[in-house]
Amino acid sequence: MATSSKAKKTVRIASGRKRARQDVKLNAANSALRSKFRTAVKNVQKAVQAGDKARAAELFQSAQKVIDSIADKGIFHKNKAARHKSRLSAAIKALSA
Repeated sequence: MATSSKAKKTVRIASGRKRARQDVKLNAANSALRSKFRTAVKNVQKAVQAGDKARAAELFQSAQKVIDSIADKGIFHKNKAARHKSRLSAAIKALSA
């Protein structure tokens, strides 16, 4: 998805070359944060599947911080972050019922 079959052209203008260098660093940082987000969400979901409400609630607290930080940085839209938090919270509440 991220890689294309076409070869990328080299940029001739200095500001364009600098932008390309910056994009590589930003892409790596954003990818790492997205991975951290997925891991946090997955850990909460695994705890919910196992039926461990205490562990799920504990993991949810740390996942909220990760989700909020990603929304603040603009990697995900704030509504997407809110949706994920809402669904995780609902799943944890459903364990007590």
